[in-house]
This record gives sequence, structure tokens and C-alpha cells, in this order.
Amino acid sequence: MASILVVAELRDGKHRSVNFELFTAARQLGAELGHTPVALLIGSGLDDAAEAVGAWGVETAVVVDDPKVAGHSADAVAAAIADVARQKAAAIILGGATVLGKDHLARAAQLLGTSIAQECTGWRVDGDAVIFKRPLYGGKIYANVRFTASPAVATVRSKAVKAEEQSVSVNIEKASLDLPEPRVPVTGADITQSETIDVTEADLIVSGGRGLKGPENWGVLKDLADAMGATLGCSRPVSDEGWRPHDEHIGQTGKTVSPTLYVACGISGAIQHLAGMSSSKYIVAINKDEEAPIFKVADYGIVGDLFEVIPAMTKEIRKIKADD
Repeated sequence: MASILVVAELRDGKHRSVNFELFTAARQLGAELGHTPVALLIGSGLDDAAEAVGAWGVETAVVVDDPKVAGHSADAVAAAIADVARQKAAAIILGGATVLGKDHLARAAQLLGTSIAQECTGWRVDGDAVIFKRPLYGGKIYANVRFTASPAVATVRSKAVKAEEQSVSVNIEKASLDLPEPRVPVTGADITQSETIDVTEADLIVSGGRGLKGPENWGVLKDLADAMGATLGCSRPVSDEGWRPHDEHIGQTGKTVSPTLYVACGISGAIQHLAGMSSSKYIVAINKDEEAPIFKVADYGIVGDLFEVIPAMTKEIRKIKADD
């Protein structure tokens, strides 16, 4: 029987939230196509992570534990994905539209002689094929992608699917593969530790632009984010100027987000920024320029000085929560 292979992305041996969405998608697609969902976990010490896929309806977990994939060495990881895909007769390979996911799955697609649809936001089944939907030109248009080669390989944006639990028992397989030596081995990594949720996984985001005028004013935005329980984000000029870390940069050359609520503060709304956040369910814009492009995509707009508007919002939110 053909399978749908989900390439899980892990951090410190734990699943990223996009994995649960992918497991749900694989289970749903499998039910329509008659394919079996299979989770692929690459790394060491992953027994608990492999067992955890059963909570999301995946009955088979394949674990690749090989020194050659240490540090996510891209060519070795891609070879592992391709080898397992062949062994499991994968008709579809899914991964998260993350930095690693887009890199590893693109390389694996090349090894398998097929193509890849990146940053997918949806799909539909047509007979025995899946047609993937993906944005182009910063989300101005959407393309429907049908594969003419197999397997179909796609990366999926975070929050494109609602994760749904379905408990099953898991069969864990330890794969033994003849992987190539990495052409560019990873010998170490500098990892920035954050106490907040990554913007790609956040459900509430408060994002700031050059309207904050400088890093010394970021406290007003942090107060609002803390009151809401939101994660902080920023536009590219802010990260380029060093006001905020680059892992908070949202936009075409940064991270793509799809939260339930996105609050844009002092962000004009250049097309590059809109490309990274326009798929948010609700957008609130705060800007003193009533002609700012951000208002064209906003569900709610506030024309005013953010240094007056944001503290007032923060005060009211705290008051509402205190009353609750």
C-alpha cells in the first residue's frame, strides 16, 4: 500500500507544532486516497517523539539515527528522506514550510526525480491525485499545482491545517540506511534561545515597524503583547537596524505567519511585509498615516499616534482580563 510520508521537524527531541498539523493532513488525505500515514523522524534519542505520533493518528514511525545526519547536514538528511520514501512507497511527502523543511524536502525531491510545491496553504483530491494550492507574488495570486511525477512533495505553512488528535498505537521502526558522507558536515550551531513562542507558531502576534522610532520604545509594544499573551514580531527595517532580532522578522525575506490575530503597529505595509502576514485571520493596523497600505488588508484600522493608542489598548485589555 502507498504511504503519505510526513517529515517531522524536531527541536531538542520534541515535535514542533507544525508536525501535528501535518500528521492530521496526512491522516485526512490517507482516508480519501487509501494511503497510510507514516512519520519520519531524523536524529538521536527520539523514542519519546516517535511514540508521540500515535496521539495524532499515525500508526507507523520510522526513526533514522545516523551520525551523518547530525546537525541537520542537508544532503545526508535529504538522502535519508529519499531512501525512506522509496522503502515506504510514498505517493506524497509532506513537511513544514520552515527553513529546514523547505531546504531538506527540495533536495529530497531532486533525488527522487520529482518536483516540489513550496509554502502550500491548501489542497484538494481529484481522483487519485492531490492538487496543492500555493501563493505566488506575495499572495497576490494562488496556483493550483498538479504533479506529473511521483511522489508529490510539498511543504505546508503552519496553521494551514487544524491539528486534530486521534489516538492509535504506534509501530516504531529503526531504519538502517547507507547514507552518503555529508559534503558540508555541520560541526556546531549557535542557537538563540527564546522564552516566547516562535512567530510561525504563534496564534497572537503584535508586530512593530519603524513607527516605533527606535529600540528604546519597544517596551510599549511588549506591554501590549504581555497583556494579550501575544508573541512579538517586526518588519524588515526594524531587524535590519538591529532594534529586534532577525528571528522576529516577518515578511517575504523573513518568516511567514498565519495567526488568528495580527496587530501591526507603526508598519506602513510594504508588499514585502504583507507577503509574510496577509494570511492572518484578523488584522488590526495602527498607523498615524491614513493612506498607509496596511489599511487595505486590515480588518480593523486605527488612525492615530501609536504612543497614545497602544497604552490605551493595553490598559483596557488588562482591565478586561482583571474583570474576568
